Amino acid sequence: MNRPEPEADFGRMAYNFSIVGVQKSGTSTLSGTISQHRLVCRPPRKEAHFFNNEDYDWAHPDYERDYTAPRRAKIHTMVGDSTPVYLFWPNALERMRAYNPDLPLIAVFRDPIERLFSHWTMLRTRHPDWPDWPVFLTEFRPTSLPTSVPTDVKPMRYKHMSGIARGYYGAQLQHGFSVFSREQWLLLEFRQMLAAFNPSVDRATDHLGLPRFEEHPPLRNRYAGASVVTGTAPTASDLASLASLYAADMAVFDQLSGLDTSDWPTTRILAGTLDPGELAARLATKVTPIPG
Repeated sequence: MNRPEPEADFGRMAYNFSIVGVQKSGTSTLSGTISQHRLVCRPPRKEAHFFNNEDYDWAHPDYERDYTAPRRAKIHTMVGDSTPVYLFWPNALERMRAYNPDLPLIAVFRDPIERLFSHWTMLRTRHPDWPDWPVFLTEFRPTSLPTSVPTDVKPMRYKHMSGIARGYYGAQLQHGFSVFSREQWLLLEFRQMLAAFNPSVDRATDHLGLPRFEEHPPLRNRYAGASVVTGTAPTASDLASLASLYAADMAVFDQLSGLDTSDWPTTRILAGTLDPGELAARLATKVTPIPG
């Protein structure tokens, strides 16, 4: 009987780049593509969720034991952690700086209202008993970026209920630029990234110091959510209220990021060029009313 040859042991690699945000903005698509580069090792899982682990002993971290990945080939020089909660999670970036102050970082941003709706539909797809849209909007509705994890809820619950808070991109970038130098960041915009995907991948590999793909992998929409979920659709009033909530932070984000957000629904609602009811009608096509 022929036994399969054991896999070669090429040792372990320290993670040396990170895609830190934001959730539901194409981070899986981007990380999956970068992981196909000949010099990049595919990690055991896309999201390590290491730096947002509140149960870890951060006073005595053992990175070699707890934050490495198996090298899959001798040629591999880089391996990345794509956990889109890091940019938002209190203290995560500080923990990353303590791990490696020279870490290159990538963040992809999406219109905050569209991102929030996608966040909710993902949760409803995975957990049909997850709070309906009206409850989701009110369960945790801070008026600014939280700076600490609430002590009265479990971290996993906080991770799921933090949808609105994750939309404060301006405050997240302010904090991010204070922890890591601006040169360490590559910022991408969701729609533009997908519309010009190969050039966006080139920007990412350039940022990581990798040679560009000789032949780009085909664009794949990884981990796409369900096309329709059961629940209560957003109303025009909901969306107008969210746009107002994000207005001041959006101004900070536009100044810091340099990204073009003029086509974002939130921007257009605030500018008066998009009726919130029009966006509500579009989002409602993805929601089936609860029976009875």
